[in-house]
Amino acid sequence: MKPLLLLYSLGSRLVCRVRRARRGRGRRAERAPIPVISVGNITLGGSEKTPLAIDLLGFLLGAGFRPALVSRGYKGGWEKTGGTVSDGRSLRADAEKAGDEPVMAALNVPRAGVYVGRDRLASCRQAAADGFDVAVLDDGFQHFRLARDLDIVLIRPDSGRILREGFSALREADIVLHAGEAPKIRAEAGRPAPLLFPYRTSSRGIVPVGGGATAKPPETPPGPVLAFCGIAGPERFFAMLESLGIRPAARLVFPDHHAYPAKTLDRIATAARGAACRSLITTEKDAVKLRGRIEKETGLPARCLKIGLDLPEGFYAAVRSRLGRAGSSAR
Repeated sequence: MKPLLLLYSLGSRLVCRVRRARRGRGRRAERAPIPVISVGNITLGGSEKTPLAIDLLGFLLGAGFRPALVSRGYKGGWEKTGGTVSDGRSLRADAEKAGDEPVMAALNVPRAGVYVGRDRLASCRQAAADGFDVAVLDDGFQHFRLARDLDIVLIRPDSGRILREGFSALREADIVLHAGEAPKIRAEAGRPAPLLFPYRTSSRGIVPVGGGATAKPPETPPGPVLAFCGIAGPERFFAMLESLGIRPAARLVFPDHHAYPAKTLDRIATAARGAACRSLITTEKDAVKLRGRIEKETGLPARCLKIGLDLPEGFYAAVRSRLGRAGSSAR
């Protein structure tokens, strides 16, 4: 797989460079009827974009906005056609239709709108028609068709990550959030250098996969425990469990956005029996695809770890300031 991913990286970086150059020569992105905040990265998956998007939705609600998440809905049935996952009042789709991350956002921030589909401009227009006044674009840094009022890019220092774009693309970001040492970014002529803020991923508690009260600090699941996940950075999930004092007796890793068919649940149950496990723990992203299924199929209690980002107040002040300017220019 590694050679194929490296080929993908080279192709992706070339395509993005050409598209950014074409935009610089006058090809303008289309503007949505509401301000757009993009959350993105320059690597292939696994930089906490969706937890940041969820935190931003909560912040915007608290600041008096009516925000909506706009996502491609990767691997969901509505990815091609588009659809409303949540209108801010009720959940209208499951992970099979909407994709795992949009449903995760809708469950965490039920008053926010959530829209999916490849045509992100159409989703923004629908969100505006439904009364929402700001869009949070999940994984939008390489989506050149749609103009953004604020581009936020997350980077982390993991070695061996596959790049979607070169580090020079960070010059076009407004805010760069870094999980390690602050990057050195040379400002582009005619535009200010990006604002830099550190971030740290932390636990927000542990909940039953089917929903329920969050345990803070996290309870220790009945042990021994089997931990499993289907995310881009599985090592960070296991490391966080260890930091919380949860040392799994067995571990399973599946591909990112894994759909968890019946044969996978059988494999989980078999592995749990083989390690004499009494409970299961997974990520929140995986849990949205397992609600109502995992405990029934395995006969074991299942919990998920919720995470969020610890960010300085200056970050949110910068977001609020940019939104104020975007609103003024729109008027």
